[in-house]
Amino acid sequence: MLHTLVTKHSGNRSLLESQAARESNARSYPRRLPLAIKRAEGIHVTDMDGKTYYDCLAGAGTLALGHNHPVVVEAIKSALDQKLPLHTLDITTPLKEAFVDELFASLPEEFAKDARIHFCAPTGADAIEAAVKLAKTVTGRSAMFSFHGGYHGSTHAAMSLSGTLHQKNEIQGLMPEVHFLPYPYAYRCPFGVGGEQCHRLSTRYIRSILNDPESGVRLPAAMVLEVVQGEGGAIPAPVEWLREIRRITEEHGILLIVDEVQTGFGRTGKLFAFEHAGIVPDILVLSKAIGGSLPLSVLVYRKQFDCWKPGAHIGTFRGNQLAMAAGLASLKYINSENIPEQASLRGRQLMQHLTALKQEVSEIGDVRGLGLMIGVEIVDGQGKADSLGQPLANPALASAIQRKCFQKGLILELGGRHSSVVRFLPPLIVTESQMHSIMQIFAEAVREACSASAGISVIA
Repeated sequence: MLHTLVTKHSGNRSLLESQAARESNARSYPRRLPLAIKRAEGIHVTDMDGKTYYDCLAGAGTLALGHNHPVVVEAIKSALDQKLPLHTLDITTPLKEAFVDELFASLPEEFAKDARIHFCAPTGADAIEAAVKLAKTVTGRSAMFSFHGGYHGSTHAAMSLSGTLHQKNEIQGLMPEVHFLPYPYAYRCPFGVGGEQCHRLSTRYIRSILNDPESGVRLPAAMVLEVVQGEGGAIPAPVEWLREIRRITEEHGILLIVDEVQTGFGRTGKLFAFEHAGIVPDILVLSKAIGGSLPLSVLVYRKQFDCWKPGAHIGTFRGNQLAMAAGLASLKYINSENIPEQASLRGRQLMQHLTALKQEVSEIGDVRGLGLMIGVEIVDGQGKADSLGQPLANPALASAIQRKCFQKGLILELGGRHSSVVRFLPPLIVTESQMHSIMQIFAEAVREACSASAGISVIA
């Protein structure tokens, strides 16, 4: 059967045309990355026409160990060979308990010793929905705090908590009482000051809202944040800001929900991104890499908040045993091989190359990130500014750079304001030599796209 399918669709064009004819208009990645994947291994994918690419998208961060890593493949095969159940709802199994053991052993002791876990439907967005429901149940409040530039998913409540307007503009009746706060985005500081003052003013503003009886904002059930904003443009939060946010939420009895859907499991150079600041969340949201490339999502939260009644948040596929097998094997490997430290080393290598390129190319406005979650913000090369005095975003050039990279065999995604940030999310197993090759391709693509950029419009 597989041979018949491959023969019927013999190249990229055939499959892409079939997809366009039958799949929803909401499909997104194929519009910017027009390929059909035939096989994948490690950091590489090969399309139906036989072209091989460096994959620096990696399932939007899902593939921590890359494609078909041997420990993941072996774990899946072993589960199948043992005839383990593939679907169990929330009925437990030895495999599920082993998975929880490994996950809890990987968390900071202060958190794990008093934690509860809840398995959600297999997407990060559903885990966000569950976190919101839990916070509202615990506190009896309805309001929520979120941040400009944040992204938490495309389901109803998750979309309501996200800053992304292009999805929200089409939908009426979003979740009420979501209040958006300024994230410490130093390059485009909402207060116009940048540097440390940016994050200090952010926390001052939040304190002002909470302490002002005329702020018009009711005390929220929870605050949800990303330690590094992903879709928002690879923006890392300063450590001091995170610590102050934790102090503020504790002082006011606001639950702190940390969304580690994209940052978790070594992506930022620590197993969990919140560890950089030495804080502990009230509710931790995990997905993507947790399933070892297969669908899975969970909440981990403090025992004192376990006030749900049976069936308060359910989902048919919350017992994905193959994902637990793959996730268990991945997490053991990540821990035993010190993958977060490798991600940190490769991230520093990438940042060094990108910073050097920035000195050469005026269209690179900012290079930032943490570990192997890095963004390159593309701006007007003539130094023109918008009405706020900030560099003009240049999404057309960012898109041209992405296309050049794709033509040269490098898959990258865009994000950030006006989709003007080129994002690097390679598998954490990327080697030094592979990273060098990736940077060579990227540098060539940037130079070529910039040299041909005359007349490209920018966003005022």
